[in-house]
Amino acid sequence: MTLQTTSERQATATPAKGAGSSTRLTALDGLRGVAAMVVVLYHLYLVAEPVLLKAGGSGVGSPIWWISQTPLKLFSAGSEAVLVFFVLSGLVVALPALGSKGFTWAGFLSGRLARLYIPVWVSIAIGTVLVWMIPRDQSAVTAGTWMDNSQATSISWGTLLDEASLTRDSYGVNNVLWSLRWELVFSVLLPLFVALAIVVRRHWAIAIAAAFVVSTVGVVSGIDAFHYLPVFFIGTIMAVRLDAIREWTKRRLLRPHSGRWGAALVVGSLLLIVGHSLLRPLVPGGSVADTLLSQLSVLGAAGFVLAAIGVRPVRSALESRPSQWLGRVSFSLYLVHMPILATLTFLLGDDRWWLVAMVTVPAALLTAWGFHWAVERPSHRLARRITRAVSTGVESHRARSSKAA
Repeated sequence: MTLQTTSERQATATPAKGAGSSTRLTALDGLRGVAAMVVVLYHLYLVAEPVLLKAGGSGVGSPIWWISQTPLKLFSAGSEAVLVFFVLSGLVVALPALGSKGFTWAGFLSGRLARLYIPVWVSIAIGTVLVWMIPRDQSAVTAGTWMDNSQATSISWGTLLDEASLTRDSYGVNNVLWSLRWELVFSVLLPLFVALAIVVRRHWAIAIAAAFVVSTVGVVSGIDAFHYLPVFFIGTIMAVRLDAIREWTKRRLLRPHSGRWGAALVVGSLLLIVGHSLLRPLVPGGSVADTLLSQLSVLGAAGFVLAAIGVRPVRSALESRPSQWLGRVSFSLYLVHMPILATLTFLLGDDRWWLVAMVTVPAALLTAWGFHWAVERPSHRLARRITRAVSTGVESHRARSSKAA
């Protein structure tokens, strides 16, 4: 997600004065948890897809049709769920920079790097141990499929160190780390994103439209930076305008008899997220129309984040205990599920995808819970200490420089 870590969610859920005061955005924690679970289901779908295609084809009424070309697609909209992560990161990572007392860029970035890299390195270590302990026979998976092409069957030390840097385009040890690369880039560029969002805050609609256009250009041109970074920027604009968003939701979405506005926002956002899948029989894959329809999921992701903030039934569902628990372990779940899924698929074979799914889901949730307590929480504490130490050092240096001047 990527994903925002729990301590960052706690730190940014209550915005600073002037950036949307007083009310915790706990629903966004739940949204992140639901999105992480959708990513897990999406990867399970990719395992099952070649077997289901071989058995029943992709025509109307086939299992693949039901899963991928009906509203059921929402449960396996993994690529779209990552866009939700990016919007969320753009929103909640930017909030502390908007007037929080004691905030420094150096302190933020040093803590952010610790929060990202430590859990990532442990997840890579887990994936590496699993590859070494349980050999991966490529004959166990369908040739030419996602599982066959994207998962490591052997690991060199050079590859291991390369993946640990989060600078690669693809990752064989832990496939999901590609998104953490863009989280890292966004973190480094956060001052620029925040400054630009403040400049354009009065013209937010034009700015979001421009971000959408740049993202679309990125898809067409194959430039990933153009594709993904504008999605973070949309979230940053939402952070800068959080007070206005809350005021709008009070006027339109939280008053009695305002259900139609909320329903329109939720349904419209969900249709934007999966509309390209629903229209697949009418729009050829890879066409210009298909690209534009797929890109609408960027706006759908932003719309659903808005719904999580302002639509009472959605917010209540995301603030429920199951959603909040998923949100608490979401970063860990995102990091650990892929090594588990890949190992089980090569061990059991993708022809037994149903058994892979039955074992993967509880194993991933249980491992995520343990990973959260054993790795993620300690990394949060270390990151907070680093942030405080660096921020204190920066403030002390500023004070000395001011006295000297």
